[in-house]
Amino acid sequence: MLLTPYRETLALPKVMSVLAVATLARIPIAAGAVVLTLHVVTGLGMKYGAAGLVGAASTIGGSIGAPVIGRLIDRRGLRPVLALTTVAEVVYWLVAQSLPYWALLPVALVGGFLALPAFSVARQAIAALTPESHRLPGFALDSMTTELSFMAGPALGVLIATTAGARVAMVVLAAGILLSGVGLWLLNPPTRAAHEAPVSAGERIARREWLKPRFVAVLAVTMAATLVLAGTDVSVVAVLRASGELGWTGLVMSLWALFSLLGGFAYGLVRSGLPALALLAPMALLTIPVGLGGSHWWLLAVLLIPAGALCAPTITASSDAISRMIPAAARGEAMGLHNSALTVGVALGGPLAGLAIDTWGPKWGFTAVGAVGVLVALLVLPAELRRRSTPAAAVSTVEPAPGPGIEPAVVPADAAAGTSGPGGGAAAR
Repeated sequence: MLLTPYRETLALPKVMSVLAVATLARIPIAAGAVVLTLHVVTGLGMKYGAAGLVGAASTIGGSIGAPVIGRLIDRRGLRPVLALTTVAEVVYWLVAQSLPYWALLPVALVGGFLALPAFSVARQAIAALTPESHRLPGFALDSMTTELSFMAGPALGVLIATTAGARVAMVVLAAGILLSGVGLWLLNPPTRAAHEAPVSAGERIARREWLKPRFVAVLAVTMAATLVLAGTDVSVVAVLRASGELGWTGLVMSLWALFSLLGGFAYGLVRSGLPALALLAPMALLTIPVGLGGSHWWLLAVLLIPAGALCAPTITASSDAISRMIPAAARGEAMGLHNSALTVGVALGGPLAGLAIDTWGPKWGFTAVGAVGVLVALLVLPAELRRRSTPAAAVSTVEPAPGPGIEPAVVPADAAAGTSGPGGGAAAR
């Protein structure tokens, strides 16, 4: 039946619990940026540029910290890292609401560095809990629930900040982070599959074994995807404001998120996934002409359908690719780098679109970010073509299945000859 992949995936032990707890845990995290902005503007009386600097400090800290925190999970296990980051982020939000602006900047950097890793932990857990045959619908569910968190988080943050005050909202965020961290700690989702060496085994994988061109290409595609998304976000607001239809912004944004949800749902039903590059390229290309619909909100929403429907599938495909190509002992750090790529793309997309809008006009925001996405796709394309041109004869051995419900791993010929590749059979697919 149509929904069988999702039913089977959700029936796997702990998968539904991980998705439910991760969705709730991401809501206060998703609200953080808008609450911080409102605090700086309304609470401290600064301008939006100053708020942007605080947001940039938090983003930079998060981008640097995500792979470091992931590496700690690989080395020390999940619960000690959850305890550290939960306490650190709760203290950050409680302290930040009382700081002057000059002190808030460095504190935001540290707070971002030690942020609760709810996003990457959920993806690690899905990779550990699902066999390869169910990993794609698993990551599709993760992507869709992330969309739900980002639909709810900022809206709740704005509601609390505009009714009770930004400082109250920051305290509420601290309470939300505390509950999220405790929930993840109690659930303690596995970061290694049953057939993989546990953290206690002390297995170490050198970065040179997995930090290779194909992995870097996936990170580039991931960054480009969120760059396009963040730039589209800013451009929608600019275009609707210029046409005098700013009041329709919420509806257009909601429809855009709905298109992404539906696209992610459909992609999770695909038997064999597509490379993230094959999804990024059309998404970026289809973003370029969206600005042509700026004179009518409904036309803008219609033009957003094709690109919007490819948003969640692109992120899903990148998560799925990384889970298959990275050894379990390095999965935390790799997922941390993936999270950093997502964050950096978001951080770059808004300013890039804003620059194009200020220079040439609102509709050019879509053109600028779409063009950058296409450019990244073209730069990554040769590496993808080289990988796919490898003769099928290069696959020579099939290992026995490591456990019940787990697909056998296909081992490339060079691994069978003694040169082990970074991702084993999963990377060869």
